[in-house]
Parts: sequence; C-alpha cells; structure tokens
Amino acid sequence: MKETELEQSMNKAEVLIEALPYIQRFNRKIIVVKYGGSAMTDEELKRRVIQDVTLLKLVGFKPIIVHGGGKEISKWVGKVGMEPEFVNGLRKTDKDTMEIAEMVLGKVNKSLVQMVQELGVLAVGISGKDGGLLRVDKKYSDGKDIGFVGEIKEVNPKILYDLLEKDFLPIVCPIGMDDEFMTYNINADDAACAIARAMQAEKLAFLTDIEGVYKDPSDKTTLISELPISEAKELIADGNIGGGMLPKLNSCIDAIENGVSRVHILDGRIAHCLLLEIFTNKGIGTAILGEKEKKYYHE
Repeated sequence: MKETELEQSMNKAEVLIEALPYIQRFNRKIIVVKYGGSAMTDEELKRRVIQDVTLLKLVGFKPIIVHGGGKEISKWVGKVGMEPEFVNGLRKTDKDTMEIAEMVLGKVNKSLVQMVQELGVLAVGISGKDGGLLRVDKKYSDGKDIGFVGEIKEVNPKILYDLLEKDFLPIVCPIGMDDEFMTYNINADDAACAIARAMQAEKLAFLTDIEGVYKDPSDKTTLISELPISEAKELIADGNIGGGMLPKLNSCIDAIENGVSRVHILDGRIAHCLLLEIFTNKGIGTAILGEKEKKYYHE
C-alpha cells in the first residue's frame, strides 16, 4: 500500500474512532429529524440527508423523520392557477389548498420512503392522521381565520413505538385531524417538536437554511456551538433573535423543557450535516442543551 493510501486509510480510521463514543452514548436512543428547507428541493442534498439518517439507523439509533413540503405545495398551488392568500404573513389554507397540500405531502412522503429503502433500510411513511398520531384544534392568527391550519393538542405516539419496535424507520408528514375528523395542515416544526416531546427523544435536529444561532445575526463569526436554554431565553429577551428563528428557538426551548435532552439547529445545505454534528467533536451547528446536560463535545 502506498504511503498516501495508508494515510487516507488512517484518517478514515480516526474518523470512526472519533464517532465511537457518540455511537455508544446514543445507541437505541430516539432521534427526531425535522427535514425541510433547501435540503428538500436539491436532489443531491436530499440524497445525502437520507444517507445520513439511514446510517444513524444502521449504527443503532432510532431515527424518525418529520418532513415539510411548503415549497412543493406552493409550486402545485401555482400550477393549478390558484392565488395564494395570506393572513398576518401566514398562508390561508382553504379547502382546495388543503386537498393540494395533502396530495403533495403524501407524494413527498413516499419519495422519501423510496430513497430510504433503496439504501437497504425498511421505512414506513405515515401522516399524523394514521393511528391518531396528531390531534389538533383549529389554529387562528391573532384571532383571524387562516383556514385548515391545525394546532397540535395531543400526540398518540403508539404507532411510532410500534414501527420502531418492528425495526422500521418512520417518516411522518404533518397532517392531522380535529375532534370532528376534519383534516388540517400543521407546521412541520411544531409537529417535530410535539413528536419529540411525546416520545422523550434524546435528540431533535432541525435541518434549516441557516448555519445555526448567532449572538449577533449580522456577524457570522458569532455562531454559538452550545447554547443552554437559559442563555437562549436571554438572547430572545434581549431582542437578538428575530424572523423565522424566533419561533424555531421557542420551539427548541419548549421541547427541552418537556423532556428532550438536546436540540440541534443545522444548515441542511451542508452535505452530511447530521453526521458532522452528531459524530464529530466540534460539530457544525448549534446544540441547545437543558441546564442539567453536560457539555456535548469531547475535549
């Protein structure tokens, strides 16, 4: 073996050894991955995300994917000639839009199932309607009607436990029902948080279109690698968090306060971001920790 080939082999071995303590710690633990953003629209990124989640499954983790599909829904709404209507910046989901959303999310769901199974892992795609997984109330925006948009009031995770027990990888699309069995669209972040809480997940990972949480959003050098929830609350109170990050960070805090050990905010545009964050000493995104959690990274 040539010296350069030997060095390459040694580097690969060092990567595996670095990953070992993380594999040991999180073996048989539940990890919820919220999959959305650009990583869902770029075919190469999509393939790599699915490779990451499949690898987590094969090394002993218990991953659950919760996916969105907002950009795909918008595309199909435009294709049928419908004009989107917004209330307080939120898309109003009328009956016709709800039908399109359910159709599109179902299509996305089964495409992810197919990709996982191509890699040799059995997956099952479900919605929040299956097994009564997600029960909702109608959601309002500052008292205004935004149509068939649901707010989760109850999670029945039995179907997910059953699938995990039978060694399937569950893939969930965020559609639920109310007490009258009407169908509602659900924000995918909310769905992922609710499922992670209900299952007392060890980890919840958000794949987003940003690098993580910054102390100063205008300064990219201020990325925070580890963020206890007390400091996260301070950032919010100081007004340093805005835009789409504010509801996401509040969801992270809520998840940790309700039993999830760690929440990760990752840039899904980076190839293999899940593996880099979970299996390497430095990570690449922001890990949000409960106050009793030890520091994540090994020195």
